[in-house]
Amino acid sequence: MDSKILLESGTNELELLEFMVGSNSFGINIAKVSEVMFYQELTPIPESAPEIEGVFIPRDKLISIVDLHKVVKAPKPEDNQGMFIICQFNQMDIGFHVTSVKGIQRISWGDISKPPSVVGNSGSTVDASMATGIAKVNGRIIIILDFEKIVADLHRSSVLDADGVDAIDGPSLSESTKCIVVADDSPLLNRLIVDALKEKGFTNIHSFGDGQEAWDFIKEYRDCDDILSHIACVVSDIEMPKMDGHHLTKLIKDDKTLRHIPVMLFSSLINEQMRRKGESVGANAQFSKPQIKDLIKCLIELIKD
Repeated sequence: MDSKILLESGTNELELLEFMVGSNSFGINIAKVSEVMFYQELTPIPESAPEIEGVFIPRDKLISIVDLHKVVKAPKPEDNQGMFIICQFNQMDIGFHVTSVKGIQRISWGDISKPPSVVGNSGSTVDASMATGIAKVNGRIIIILDFEKIVADLHRSSVLDADGVDAIDGPSLSESTKCIVVADDSPLLNRLIVDALKEKGFTNIHSFGDGQEAWDFIKEYRDCDDILSHIACVVSDIEMPKMDGHHLTKLIKDDKTLRHIPVMLFSSLINEQMRRKGESVGANAQFSKPQIKDLIKCLIELIKD
């Protein structure tokens, strides 16, 4: 496969960093990962959650480490100090203590399924709410964890920061009834986004757990004369099973009728590279989680008559 394909936009593919926690295989989008390093001594934080193993300061940056063995209730090998996966998402830097790192797998979002319930290789069960998908690679099952939820359970404001939302002028009566499509694979994030829009006055919201479900709904209106009277705006995550947000955006913007629908990308992965990808597939606006204030403000402007 062309090594440059992931530099392109809308290919519906990702690179997954595969790692072990105990005897189970897990994965994280490499776009979230800034560094992988061997275990280092940590300074414990008094009265912190038991999953927070401690902090350290590599290159003058304070990093908190979450012990994934405790999160997924997997035994930590006594003779293996493990490794740290240092990540950057939701505008924060955080590390995860894992048993080992296996390597990078290049797969399609279409090969990732939603987890009805996820059972680890050792027979231990990982709560389905803690995972966003499962992938089969070379005969192995890789569980893709919902890292945003894991961090949110420890630090609630890292998911959505609603500060300032109340000060935004809500939509007019005619605007509030316009159809808004929301696509986010995290049940927690999906519900919080929908709740925030409803609290602001929007009443016609259709939410979906992946890009494919959203696309199946949207494409039914491709023959409509006045598309914006049926779908006024799409708010989409980037990382999703079956179809990611970039590919969903590209499909919408490549269609002669649907291209008039404003598409807003709302993701923990919005950085300079991801912003360029979003622009290349035609996204009208892009916002980084957890800040939802700017998204709602822009949404109201985009759907004004």
